[in-house]
Amino acid sequence: MLAIFNKGLVNPPEELHSPASLSSSKKPKLPVEILNDFLSSNPANAFSIGFGASASLAYVPPQIPCTTYQRLFCGVDEIYCVFLGSLSNLCSLLRQYGLSKGSNEAMFIIEAYRTLRDRGPYPAHQVLKDLEGRYGFVVYDSKAGSVFAALGADEGVKLFWGVAADGSVVVSDNLNVIKESCAKSFAPFPAGCMFHSEQGLMSFEHPRSQMKAMPRIDSEGVMCGANFKADVQSRISSMPRVGSEANWALRGSRALNG
Repeated sequence: MLAIFNKGLVNPPEELHSPASLSSSKKPKLPVEILNDFLSSNPANAFSIGFGASASLAYVPPQIPCTTYQRLFCGVDEIYCVFLGSLSNLCSLLRQYGLSKGSNEAMFIIEAYRTLRDRGPYPAHQVLKDLEGRYGFVVYDSKAGSVFAALGADEGVKLFWGVAADGSVVVSDNLNVIKESCAKSFAPFPAGCMFHSEQGLMSFEHPRSQMKAMPRIDSEGVMCGANFKADVQSRISSMPRVGSEANWALRGSRALNG
């Protein structure tokens, strides 16, 4: 899968940028190049959906039989989700949210996002902690212009993110795609964390802890985009009360942003 979000829509942590990308022999690509390369590398079954200059989502259905994990794509009421992996407690979650038994994980994530965005009773970190399984997902709310991404804590699914030539954010489960697209300005998306376009990066496992950037050097000795982890020794001084009018993904957190 591939997701590209315009710099004006998403501002990643500054530490994701690597100054080495400017001097590297392999330069970061522009979003249109990244998307075209992704589609041309999967000419038989890849597809994409664009949202003007704001965002692009691209997806390749898993081959049957799938040797890794399932990939799902879904769009409902201008909210789009790419979901990777599976939820072992999906049945109970569908009952909790009043969804039909035939709904898949991507449908559930969209419903959870939509319900909680519209003043649901729980903060986002609590919703994510209730998910059991190996998963990663990216949600784009095209009407609100919001991006929400998360990766399960057990690292059974991998996501990577980086910065394109024009400052756009690129997200993919394919490491080679990220390396070719972002040069040295990329890193693994941190497990047990979520990112929201307005609030930034936070740990849903440790929502009261600040996020810490960890310098990362590659095998060539070059500084790359930083790894991020929750600094469990730190504590955020105050947390908004549940039930505020803030977007569901913003509640109960103060996160790391660019």
